[in-house]
Amino acid sequence: MSRTVVVVGGGYGGAGAAKALDAEADVVLVDSRDAFVNAAASLRSVAQPDFAPNMFFPFDALLERGRFVRGRVVSADPEGVTLDTGERLGADYIVLATGSNYAYPAKPNPSVTSAAQAIDDLRVTHKEVLGSERVLILGAGPVGLELGGEIKEVWPEKHVTIVDPAPELLPGFLPSVREDLQRQLAEKGIEVRLGTSLTALPPTGPGRSGSFTVGTTAGDEITADIWFRAFGVQVNSDYLADGKLVARTERGTVAVTEHLRVDGHEHVYALGDITDLAEAKMAGYAMQHAEIVAQNILAQIRGEQPAGTYAPAPDPMILLPLGPTGGVGQLPMPDGTTGVGPDTVSQYKGTDLFTGKFLGMFGKTV
Repeated sequence: MSRTVVVVGGGYGGAGAAKALDAEADVVLVDSRDAFVNAAASLRSVAQPDFAPNMFFPFDALLERGRFVRGRVVSADPEGVTLDTGERLGADYIVLATGSNYAYPAKPNPSVTSAAQAIDDLRVTHKEVLGSERVLILGAGPVGLELGGEIKEVWPEKHVTIVDPAPELLPGFLPSVREDLQRQLAEKGIEVRLGTSLTALPPTGPGRSGSFTVGTTAGDEITADIWFRAFGVQVNSDYLADGKLVARTERGTVAVTEHLRVDGHEHVYALGDITDLAEAKMAGYAMQHAEIVAQNILAQIRGEQPAGTYAPAPDPMILLPLGPTGGVGQLPMPDGTTGVGPDTVSQYKGTDLFTGKFLGMFGKTV
């Protein structure tokens, strides 16, 4: 039975699917970077640059049977993919797992494809924050809140202001979770201004120190020494623009069936941020998708019908650390969705930001 699987993208979902398929399929993992990026550790690495090496795991260590190809896919069709070098990779199955870009430092800049360069960038940013007394963060979603928490953990004396036009924090989550979040932010001295935005972006570039004063739509002013952008997700799907494989939605995503197959194809799957599913773009969901995709491809390889299905959960989930020991969460439980506090968030994410999980996945030890 044909069993060559080309996995396009080595993020949380792509790496997970490739690993799960490795024992029984002929896996080819393609990514432009030289290492898997545990982006969950990026914001802590700004405040604690010695933590930055924990973010990166060389792809060469991921697969035992399969192989890693470093390159950028520029086109995909039902029979395989084409790289920017012109190399053609034929496939019996294709997994689209190219994820999304997010403003640095939540993720490395898209042009940075080596772990060494990404670590250097984080060290430079650390020095910029170190010399700044007042930090402005634009965006009060999970990224902005986590960044504020990491900065306050290391530098409690710095003034951190987070601005967002939304009227409330974590809309759609349990009231108890939002109330606990507000309490912890206040205890850390993080100022949150909701229902307002800047009238113009600061004159300095994001992540670069230099004092400035900016106006807000509420009619007041904010003075800071450095600012960060913490909003705006861009799906990585330009390689599908030629339409040889599938048409994209206006957001750049692709429609999938309950089996996470790309609509119209029996042997092409998609997972993670590129899917047009009604859920947040989060690593946890991508890893769940990966399990379903691997299960279904292995079933097809064995001559069986795919049985694994996926549907977005009715309630959102989150683990939102505010430094190693703080944070809030919302998780599905047998008796319903439940809010969890700092101890649980720290246990499952905040302490090591999934480092231990990926050490095991890439065959390393602490």
